[in-house]
Amino acid sequence: MCGLCTCYSTDLSDPEWEILCPLVPAVKSGGRPAKHSRREILNALAYWLRAGCAWRLLLACAPMWRRQAAVKESAALSRP
Repeated sequence: MCGLCTCYSTDLSDPEWEILCPLVPAVKSGGRPAKHSRREILNALAYWLRAGCAWRLLLACAPMWRRQAAVKESAALSRP
């Protein structure tokens, strides 16, 4: 996922990715560039679904966009 991790049994194979790739929305133009590829995100989702764990228990190198959003939201709520 991050280049440092090994492959997992839940990672998409190349033929699976070829099928799913057209169905995944592309990165929107403008704004900040994507930090993680769409394939990395799908691999993280597949791992999460298979493991049945909480987001915070995902591998350290998994794309954690929800966690980052939660941290930003809690910081915004704590402002006076």
